[in-house]
Amino acid sequence: MDGRYRYRHLRWATMVLISLLSTMCSVQAVTEPPPIDPQDLEDNICSAARTCRECIALDPMCGWCGDQGYAEETNFQRCDLHANLMNRTCQDITFPDSVVGVIQNDPLSDAGEGPMEAVQVAPQRITLKLRPKETANLTVSVRQARDYPVDLYYVMDLSKSMGDDLNRLKTLATTLAQEIGNITRNFRLGFGSFVEKTVAPFVDTAIGSLREPCPGCEAPYNFRNHLPLDNNTDLFSQRVSEIKNVSKNADHPEAGLDALMQVTVCKDQIGWLPRARHIVVYTSDDSFHIAGDGKLGGIVQPNDGKCHLDPDTGFNTKADEYDYPSFGHLNFRMREQNVIPIFAVTYERIGFYHPLVRFIEGSTVGTLAQDSSNVVQLIKDNYEKITSRVEIVDNSLENLAVSYTSRCLDEAPRPNSKVCTGLRLGETVSFDVSVEATSCPDNNTQKFSIRPIGFDEAVEITVEVACECECEASAVPNSEYCTNGNGTLSCGQCACDPGRYGKQCECSSTDDAGDKYENIASCRASINSTSSVVCSGRGECICGECVCFERQDRNEIVSGRYCECDNFSCERYDSELCGGPNRGECVCDEKKRRSTCKCRPGYVGNACGCATSMAACIATNGLMCNGRGRCICNKCTCESPFQGETCEVCKTCIGKCSSYRPCVECQVYSVDISPADCNKCNVAVAIETDLPTINGSSLCEFPVPEGHSNCSQTYSFVYETLSNGTILVHLVEPGECGGDSGSGGNDGDGPVVEKDASGSEILILIISIVVVIVLIGVVLLALLKAATFLHDRREFARFEKEQKSAVWGQAQNPIYKPSTSTYINPIFGK
Repeated sequence: MDGRYRYRHLRWATMVLISLLSTMCSVQAVTEPPPIDPQDLEDNICSAARTCRECIALDPMCGWCGDQGYAEETNFQRCDLHANLMNRTCQDITFPDSVVGVIQNDPLSDAGEGPMEAVQVAPQRITLKLRPKETANLTVSVRQARDYPVDLYYVMDLSKSMGDDLNRLKTLATTLAQEIGNITRNFRLGFGSFVEKTVAPFVDTAIGSLREPCPGCEAPYNFRNHLPLDNNTDLFSQRVSEIKNVSKNADHPEAGLDALMQVTVCKDQIGWLPRARHIVVYTSDDSFHIAGDGKLGGIVQPNDGKCHLDPDTGFNTKADEYDYPSFGHLNFRMREQNVIPIFAVTYERIGFYHPLVRFIEGSTVGTLAQDSSNVVQLIKDNYEKITSRVEIVDNSLENLAVSYTSRCLDEAPRPNSKVCTGLRLGETVSFDVSVEATSCPDNNTQKFSIRPIGFDEAVEITVEVACECECEASAVPNSEYCTNGNGTLSCGQCACDPGRYGKQCECSSTDDAGDKYENIASCRASINSTSSVVCSGRGECICGECVCFERQDRNEIVSGRYCECDNFSCERYDSELCGGPNRGECVCDEKKRRSTCKCRPGYVGNACGCATSMAACIATNGLMCNGRGRCICNKCTCESPFQGETCEVCKTCIGKCSSYRPCVECQVYSVDISPADCNKCNVAVAIETDLPTINGSSLCEFPVPEGHSNCSQTYSFVYETLSNGTILVHLVEPGECGGDSGSGGNDGDGPVVEKDASGSEILILIISIVVVIVLIGVVLLALLKAATFLHDRREFARFEKEQKSAVWGQAQNPIYKPSTSTYINPIFGK
């Protein structure tokens, strides 16, 4: 993506948060974001847009500057944050405001209040003007009106197994009408029945069976509307009583979904009122056929969701031509007509209907007695469930994202909730609704509705998505500003004619792609010119050459043939580019095509963090890192156990004996360090016959270096610091083999003596410890073996003693059986 500067994601996120906070208001215009401090003006997401249309669709924070010459003269991008454009004093800013307008907002009211009908949803009509990716907030209030009209249609399974239920319904018809009258004064009742499709294998298609499938049974049918909705309750009882017999089908499932579809979509035949609560009571003692089952009878055409009832007879005339409806199709039609079903089914079959309830919005299910004796109470209970719950839905399009927060009576707001429960008639709940236009649609004006399930009222919302700029309508063709009329001046910039390109159409090409492509290719750093970004994404290719962007107000410079370098991307040392101006500067390495550090004299490294001087590594004794480390970048890397800036600190050493030892042995024995380093030693050695007593000095004693004595001897010294800073060491050379070395100044009460054990002594000590451990192990094994031997010997002796004293008795084995048997013939000799 071509951009002028680096992205500053953290600051951009902060500005987005400010914008979101400023838009969170209900039923009012979205306000402009507050101005930003000029020091925060950075490149941002708006930089990607190249036209005004793209700009306002890119992000709600983006605005377009239509000032002529704005981008060409200032090198600022036209599409920028609104606050940036304000701070840069752009005069012609295109920044569409998002507006929420309420067109109709009749107050909520019950039925019979005033000349108007009951109002259960407010407001009724709203217009939204939104920018893409911007959110508008509004509030929808819902109150279920008291005494609201109710249309109740009773549809019943009249297969043979429901014969006793039909008889019970005849006795309950009057009671049902009375109970509905207690709920509302304005109600109507209707009645219908269903059996099955009249094709094999669903029914017996023999001619006689089609007329009378069982003795005394009615001919099978799919669905029949016996009584359209009517406020005459006596007529309801009469029509139910007129049904003499049930019918019969060949399988268990019924055509219940066919019946529900016809009841829903046949508005005129059923008689649904526009302003009423539409309830369907569905009773059955068996399951139902689903979409696809019709193929068993050769019916392959999907259900068309249209009304096919004969206006004279009330029968479904197209049942054998269309398959059963699917759950989704039935739910769509019921939601469209605001129909809510109550499923009253027997206990054995209720498991089939629970999944159906999950698919159909607002529906409920109850357990029906075997003879339907509890149907009246079941209708009352489920009607209360319906009226105690409010759930809102919408039919918004794909490019609109709608979210909800419910405010149910005294409960706390619940985000992502569209349901309120536990309500009574007359109680008001509200829902906070957020509508976001996620993209620009083909048609800038769209409509959708928000409504409670089962209500015939809704909030009608018209959304206008601002995807075009007003300045585009006043474009000037062949403008002189566009280099001799070679382009159209639109929204402050040139749209070049074919064969021309550049900010002011100042560059030409022989065709639309050829020369222009070659010129752009020369602005790409890669050999494979189609794989790299033009001018590294930090400049503009003008007639084949890169013109790099600069931020003079922040002293940021982009350079290089392909704008591949800058003065702010080099490595840092101590949080500063190239270690700061005293160490180096960030320059462009055209061979490597990247920004690198050019170090000043005395410094090296990728970030000029390494000083060439070694002065900081010289110890107080004059040695480099005290002879106990290496000097790297003017810092000592010490050997263990030495520490400190010059490796002079040794927490496990006594005094400074070890610090002065290298210089002493260098000067006296010419060992350990090079002669050049030996000359740097700030230590003077005085050979003494006896060591003097010096306060603050330890007695230092070390073995004589190998090759300088015929036996294992040691040398001793003490030290003091002279007024000129020189360390004076008083040393006594070792005596003859077997003699003691001088120890003047230490007669038992003197300072602590530091001794370094020789390698041979340490080896003897290690061997001795190993031998002792081995001997202890051998002795323990021998003792263990002896103890085991004595224990086994005692046990064997006890065993032999018990064996000799054992006395074995003679007795008959109870399980022994002899090998011969004797039988006596009782009649022998008679």
